[in-house]
This record gives sequence, structure tokens and C-alpha cells, in this order.
Amino acid sequence: MYKLLKIKDVVRIPPRMFTMDPKEAAKIVLREAYEGIYDRDEGVVLAVMDVEDIGQGVIVPGDGATYHEVVFNVLVWKPEMHEVVEGEVIDVAPYGAFIRIGPMDGLVHISQLMDDYVVFDEKNKQFIGKETNRILKLGDEAKARIIAISVKSRVIRENKIGLTMRQPGLGKRDWVEKEKRREAEE
Repeated sequence: MYKLLKIKDVVRIPPRMFTMDPKEAAKIVLREAYEGIYDRDEGVVLAVMDVEDIGQGVIVPGDGATYHEVVFNVLVWKPEMHEVVEGEVIDVAPYGAFIRIGPMDGLVHISQLMDDYVVFDEKNKQFIGKETNRILKLGDEAKARIIAISVKSRVIRENKIGLTMRQPGLGKRDWVEKEKRREAEE
């Protein structure tokens, strides 16, 4: 889920940025500090949108920088349990498919790909359903549901998201459209 948040913090502006507009300098420093960081409560900080307010700077003895209290807005994305997400298959392995969902990747285990016996075609890097002949390969667009979230650190790539495509309305876009047409005909 995407959200806009208002944050209050103290930012250190180094002397090399004193010639810049204080809000712009603060925005550059905040982007370096916040963007790409995963917060357990709020999610991944995607972007520092703007600096609303910057207070009077304070100089700390022994440090030539100024410290300012700032209020700024950030765009965050946090995966929520049972949330339906859409993304592209970016990698396949014998154990499942990786789908890029926003700033993170989720894994659909081979057992969660479809309601069918699934085999992995190593040569063509694709999954094939034995009875349905459904194929899932690199570049396919798919819809999945988040069924597990494992947060281990502030580094995005170290956190894991488990997905399923074995529910009605989920799966490769073609599968879902064919299923809707079939239901409409009945």
C-alpha cells in the first residue's frame, strides 16, 4: 500500500551546501538518508517529496555544519498481508517465480503458481501446467496475493515477500481474462 507521510527530524547540512537554498540542501541530504530504507512500521521510503518547513540552523562546536529541525513529506510503500498486487515476472528458478511488485520482489513458490501439477522447463526458463498447459515465463504480467512478509533489516533486498497465485482472479493476466470470458459464457 502506498502512503504519504509527514516526518519531523533534524538534518545536518554540511558547509559545502551553505550557498544553496536551505530547503533544497535539506532535501538532498534527506534523500540520501531516507530513500530506499525499509522501516518496519511504515515500509520502504520511495521518495522525499518536499521539505515543508526548515528551522533556524544550530552550529555544534567542532563541526562546521548546521543542524536544522525539518518537516518533510515522503512517499512510502508497505506490503500488507492479503494485499493483491500486480507485477512482472523478473526471474524464474526451479523452486518458483520472482515477481517485481513496486520496489520489492516477491516469490511465488512453484506450489503456489496454479491449481495444476507444475513442471519447470529449465531450457526455456518457464513453468508449464501439465493439465491446463498454462505457461508462466520471464516478462509475463501477473496478479498475486501477499501471503507472507519477512522483515529482517532496513535493507530492502534482505526482506522477503511470499506470494500466491492459486486463488480466483489471480495469476498471469491471460489466465485471468480467459477465466472471466469462460464464466461469462456460462
